[in-house]
Amino acid sequence: MPFVNLKITRDGVTREQKTQVIAEFTETLERVLKKPPEWTHIVIEEIDTDDWGFAGLTTTEYRKRLADRAKPA
Repeated sequence: MPFVNLKITRDGVTREQKTQVIAEFTETLERVLKKPPEWTHIVIEEIDTDDWGFAGLTTTEYRKRLADRAKPA
């Protein structure tokens, strides 16, 4: 029984996009590993950007700094 736990930041991902991701992950597991779709479980967890960090910063702050650097002087 495949179990996929996909964690993404909460950035306005639509229901349609999530549906597509679930379908494509399921199709890949069926095609590559020969796992029946009815055995496949996929969970998408959306994490607030204030709760996801890397490079010593929250994702919110990291993206803000990137945006600030991209602004014309």
